[in-house]
Amino acid sequence: MSSQDKTPGARTSGNSYALRTKRLSLSAILAAMAMILSYIEALIPMPVPVPGMKLGLANLIVIIAIYKLGFKYAFIINCVRILTAGLLFTGVFGIIYSMAGGILSIIVMYILYKSRIFGTVGISMAGGVLHNFGQLIMACIIMSNVRLMSYFSVLLFSGMLSGILIGVVAYLVMAKLPHLKI
Repeated sequence: MSSQDKTPGARTSGNSYALRTKRLSLSAILAAMAMILSYIEALIPMPVPVPGMKLGLANLIVIIAIYKLGFKYAFIINCVRILTAGLLFTGVFGIIYSMAGGILSIIVMYILYKSRIFGTVGISMAGGVLHNFGQLIMACIIMSNVRLMSYFSVLLFSGMLSGILIGVVAYLVMAKLPHLKI
């Protein structure tokens, strides 16, 4: 063993590298899982008259990433999922709408997570509502039509319901996977 291996800095550097590698690997797995959930969601027809209404299954992964990896990794996972799912399933406008909703929702979910006032279900519910709100704002901007905000009452309740469902599932999944804490 060399004297360099015995120094505390070398040990910390190795642990830091291993931790980054572990986070990167977990992020790749979570991004792939989010893509799978986006694909499954694209296959499920929603029997509702409001365009764009979805369950938000991939948000399950984003919430888990916030809790287990932190904002930076969750943000990257969310953006990668939105870009790849958009390219595969929804096109450029789908990417624009989802990115607006995704960025707004993840910022607010992280703020609520850091506040420690809300639990997983409350954070997820806020994320669902704000994702819909962000998409609606982007639609108003793109279409230059503020009357689209009339959809918000419907999207508010759908975001709350899907957020509650995803929050409960996220809570149950994280309870079964405590070893993922990084």
